[in-house]
Amino acid sequence: MPGRERVTIDERRKCLRRLQGRSLAASRPERGRLLTELEALTDLHRKSLVRLLAPGGLARQPRQRQRGRVYGAAVDDALRVIWESLDYVCAERLRPALAEMAQLLAGHGELRLDDGLLAHLERISVASVQRRLTRLAQDTPRLPRKGPERANRLAREIPMRRIAWDEGVPGHFEVDLVHHSGPSTDGDYLHTLQLIDVATGWSERVAVLGRGQRAIEAGFRRVLERLPFPILELHPDNGSEFLNDHLVRFWGEQITGLTLSRSRPYQKNDNRFVEQKNDTLVRAYLGHGRLDSPEQGAALNVLYDQMWTYYNLFQPVLHLVEKTACGTRVRRKWDAAKTPLARLLASDVLGLARRAELEALRARTNPRALRREIHAGLEALWRLGPARPAGVAKAPEVAA
Repeated sequence: MPGRERVTIDERRKCLRRLQGRSLAASRPERGRLLTELEALTDLHRKSLVRLLAPGGLARQPRQRQRGRVYGAAVDDALRVIWESLDYVCAERLRPALAEMAQLLAGHGELRLDDGLLAHLERISVASVQRRLTRLAQDTPRLPRKGPERANRLAREIPMRRIAWDEGVPGHFEVDLVHHSGPSTDGDYLHTLQLIDVATGWSERVAVLGRGQRAIEAGFRRVLERLPFPILELHPDNGSEFLNDHLVRFWGEQITGLTLSRSRPYQKNDNRFVEQKNDTLVRAYLGHGRLDSPEQGAALNVLYDQMWTYYNLFQPVLHLVEKTACGTRVRRKWDAAKTPLARLLASDVLGLARRAELEALRARTNPRALRREIHAGLEALWRLGPARPAGVAKAPEVAA
């Protein structure tokens, strides 16, 4: 019957195990009728059912011959290039992007691609990708990983809430400020102003010197000039660098209808999306060292411009689609990983001109070469300042 749901192997064997005793005790006509019913239920051949329902027929037989290797060295080589190009994302994020990234990298001369290899990359499972990544990770350079205040008067007028995890409309941004003071907070130093869109995973980063009203406003203006879709909601923590009369007035003048909300004091999980990206997109690159010169700020903004293209146009991200409470535990289900650009294009919030501009930028950009430029820029950034303090992150060497 077209569209009929097929039983799984485990369901089929469970059914046969329960009916085996009845088959052995049945008369010949009854056994024939039972076999006819089981043929329709299990889609097995009648002779196979006779063999399985015999005494000992359901016992698992050891495999006489091991299966050959399906994916050869060419798949491993392609995975290594694509994985490096996407900065070593997990298998769940890497798998949906394999075929598309292979074609893009082949167009830039980074990868040799034929129809057979493309078919393997389209068919390979997440588990197979994970097994190969575990082996490839042995000689893969990686970035090293490193480690509230009271509400002011204005904050009490702004509602406390969390942006829903299943928000589907782009424009609801969590925002935070990452300090680059090193071991001492004396004097002015650089901060990273970061915004994360909950619906698409789109990220914006700007380096600002100090956290006064003028510096933060200049950072937001830089974001607005580049952001391809409007901000509907801004959700910071309770820091006075965000919740002050000057910035509230600035947002009221720049964007009509903007909604301001804030986290609950001492509840970092209310800003969970941007807090996670503070670690993976800022601390992983810069560690906890001190950055305090205008030259370093300019170099860091160049680096963030490159990361804007790399992470928004090429890095697949997972999005939570289901959350179910099971007693004291919560079961979560994510969708197939997609780039923030792909999620943004699917939302239809972009105009035709802006859509064509972003698609053209993605098509002409070599993500592997861009990643090399990011790491080279990171090394150049540290050379601008004093000697790097002990324990500060240093970019790994990247193979040509």
